[in-house]
Amino acid sequence: MTAKQRIRRLAAWSIVVAFGVMGLKFVAWWMTGSVALYSDALESIVNVIAGFAAFWAISVSHKPADRDHQYGHHKAEYFSAVLEGVLIVVAALLIMGEVWRSWQNPAPIEQAWEGLAVNGVAAAINCVWALMLIRVGRKDKSPALEADGHHVMTDVVTSVGVIAGLVGAVLTGWYFLDPLLALVVALNILWQGWKVITSSLDGLMDRAVPVEEHVRIRDIISANSKGALEVHDLKTRIAGRATFIEFHMVVDAHMTVGESHAICDRIEEALEAEIPSVRIVIHVEPEDEAKLPPGTPAVPFA
Repeated sequence: MTAKQRIRRLAAWSIVVAFGVMGLKFVAWWMTGSVALYSDALESIVNVIAGFAAFWAISVSHKPADRDHQYGHHKAEYFSAVLEGVLIVVAALLIMGEVWRSWQNPAPIEQAWEGLAVNGVAAAINCVWALMLIRVGRKDKSPALEADGHHVMTDVVTSVGVIAGLVGAVLTGWYFLDPLLALVVALNILWQGWKVITSSLDGLMDRAVPVEEHVRIRDIISANSKGALEVHDLKTRIAGRATFIEFHMVVDAHMTVGESHAICDRIEEALEAEIPSVRIVIHVEPEDEAKLPPGTPAVPFA
């Protein structure tokens, strides 16, 4: 199975899993009447909507480049992640409204242990699924899939906190803990939504690769640039799964086009072997464009 097929399949299954978990959480709320469990169930609605958005964005991002989008559709996944962040914030605001109503009239929790058990099963399913989404999203460089995984993991943390707090409320009879827990859930969701939005907007702003990846790219270029004199102005940017790399390569002014092209081919093949979905642009320049002193050994970066 290719990375593209794996990402699409997981995105599709995320919708199915989200519907199943949402159903379990609403059953738990219906059994108990707990506002904290209701807040947890509300967040699951966001998971379902986000699952559909992620599947759409991933489908679009996998389309090949066309006349109107000559660099591809890779950034579509960031729009899904931004939408997911906005939905998370909306869910938090809905929960806060429910907290306000419940705070004024706290009520005992019905069928507490049964409801908590159902919610616990939903949390366990979510935990396994979130870890898989995050792992595959990072491996295959899918921002939408990774954002979905982080959101689902936030849901897991929320569920665990709610369950622990409600156990305390049932054992002590302090039912005011129910809306208090829901408020904590809402604040946590707001924070996670903010992180998802800012991370996705950063991707839309053509963020460069991390420092470690930048160093690795430099090393690959240096190791495969025999015949060139210098490399400078290395620039990178990330767009979804794709990594764009461009730089200037200085060669002897008397070198033929064919010889300089062979060096470019060697560098491109080495980068493509190490970095998935890489796009490379190399600008060849004569030696009078070099930034380092003449005779500098090897092929350093200026």
